[in-house]
Amino acid sequence: MPALAAFLKRGGNAIHVTFDEGLFGGQERAAGIVALDDALNALAVLDERKSRVGELRFFGGLSVEETAKVLDVSVETVIARLEIGESMAPARDE
Repeated sequence: MPALAAFLKRGGNAIHVTFDEGLFGGQERAAGIVALDDALNALAVLDERKSRVGELRFFGGLSVEETAKVLDVSVETVIARLEIGESMAPARDE
């Protein structure tokens, strides 16, 4: 039975897939994610609550309603914090 335990510990008969970095936007997307994280960290120094809303929305993938529920605030509060946070973000070159 030890051979079976070792087999299962190492994934057993799991399907192996190859990671294709190109599917996720490559370096440009990574740079944007890093810039967003930097902006949220800078915002956290000024207002932790606004930063937390941005973090949950952009990195957590939560909807406005889900974010409001997690933070125990109203949907309107989440929207207001997002709008203020966006207005404080540095301008982007498009």
